[in-house]
Parts: sequence; structure tokens; C-alpha cells
Amino acid sequence: MTKKIVVLGSLNVDNIMKMPRMPLEGETMALTDVTTAPGGKGANQAVAAARQGAEVSFIGAVGNDANGQFMRATLLTNGVNVDAVTTNGDVPTGSAYIMLQDSGANTILIHGGANQALTVADLDKTMIADADTLIAQFEVPLDVIIAAFKVAKANGVQTILNPAPAVYDLAPELMAVTDIILPNETEAQLLSGLTVENDEAVLNRVSDDLLSQGVSRSVITLGDAGSFVADGQKRWWAKPNKVKAVDTTAAGDTFIGTLATVIAPDFSNLDDAIHRASVASAIAVTRAGAIPSIPTSDEVEAFK
Repeated sequence: MTKKIVVLGSLNVDNIMKMPRMPLEGETMALTDVTTAPGGKGANQAVAAARQGAEVSFIGAVGNDANGQFMRATLLTNGVNVDAVTTNGDVPTGSAYIMLQDSGANTILIHGGANQALTVADLDKTMIADADTLIAQFEVPLDVIIAAFKVAKANGVQTILNPAPAVYDLAPELMAVTDIILPNETEAQLLSGLTVENDEAVLNRVSDDLLSQGVSRSVITLGDAGSFVADGQKRWWAKPNKVKAVDTTAAGDTFIGTLATVIAPDFSNLDDAIHRASVASAIAVTRAGAIPSIPTSDEVEAFK
């Protein structure tokens, strides 16, 4: 049976600036290329889930502008339902400015625009209640996420939280209705107050701190070091697929969208789901761009 996923999140137009390295303070540097592409963590995760075969609906907002039309068209082209994407005439569509280095590493600046103007009234509660899984990130207001997750849990819907962009603390009210949290190493460090290192003892302590905040399980993504999983007292290190990175922009979003598509309601196949998500993420980093880099289900099967 096809899994029904709702993504509550951001829609951004990405402005990608390619450079040999990050400039030093006060330095002027020539860019090697500048491109524009559809993105936003919410959009990336929705497309990743759709390309893995899920039935995906999106809750979010765009401005009444050409970028908004562009983002709606992008979701529709990728098979994502946009019935709950509202248009806000007071603010522009969200945008991101991605500084992409030759190494594949990136630094991203976000202007929230319509994403940050989303309200609880914009939520399609029936759409959430009818879903199997709800995904959210922190590129839309916290009160909207909490309200959506409460609707989800009241209706037995699985909840997946990507705490990005990074924050310094998690609302207990949100953690109480979150089934799994997926921070990267920077986000995990801010949330726990502990320095994250690729050391199992350290990662266990960080995981303990995350779970102590009220969530049942966590997956800390560690880039080319793989991911560290905590499912209650069960802990394991999921090793990565080794590839040559070209652009890491949508790697985490690809991981989350893929995992959401294949994870069981009771998380009993978490290890297998993480393996598939890791494969999808590995493929994504070998390609340029955010949404253009996200693989299909057939591509993931072929890679394995």
C-alpha cells in the first residue's frame, strides 16, 4: 500500500553561488558560477518522498510572485499535492543563498518570507489526520509545527522532526508529540550543549540528552561518517556509502524524505530504512543542486 505523507515546511528559491572556498573576512572573491533552483527543506523532503513512491501532500505558503508560481509548479511536476499551499500577498516567497565550495561543502543563508508568515489557521487538519506520516522542519513557525503534530498524534499519525535550522532548545510540548528527531551534527550539538565528535561514547551521551528531552528515538546524521541511531536503549552506528561529493545541499533532506517513505509505523525496520535513506543521500551528493540531485526509487535500487 502506498504510504501517505504530509510535509509541513518551507518553499524556497535557491540562489547557488559557487566558489573555490569561503572568502576570508574583508576579502573580495570572484564566483565561478551562479544558478537558481527550487529548494527549501520542506520542498526537498517532499520531492524525496515522492520520488521514493509515497503519496505526498504539502502544507506551506508562497508569496504572490513569480517565485511562488515556480515553487508550486515544481511540486506539481514532482507529483506533490499543493492543495494546502497558500498564497500570501504581503510577503515574498522564501529564498536561500547557498555558498557552495569546490569541496562540496556548503553554507546557507535563508530569508523565510512566506514560510515564516504561515499560521495555525493555514493548517489542513483533515489532510494531516488522513496521513500515515507527518514531517516538519524549523523553517516555519514553531507554534504551527506544534499544532500540526498534536493533530497528528491525536489521529495516530507518525511524526518526524528535522530540527533545522539549528535551535538551542526544544519545546517540551513538541517533543511530547514527536516520534523521531533527525538532527545533523551541528544541530545535535546546539540541542544537547555537548561537542559532537565521531566517537561512539560521545554520540551516546548526545543521544541520551536528546532522548531525555522527551522524544523516543533519534538519528544524528554525520555526513560522510554515516549516522548514529538511538532507539530507546538500542544504539548503533549506521556506516555511510562512500562516494565523491559534488554538492551536499540536499543530502539531509533526501535522507529524511526517503526514510519517511519506507519506515514502518512502529519503527521496527529502522535499520533497513536508514540504510535505504543513506543510499539515496549518497546518490544526491554526487549531483549538483537540491531538488535536481534527489534520486528516484529505481536509482536507489540500482545503487544497492
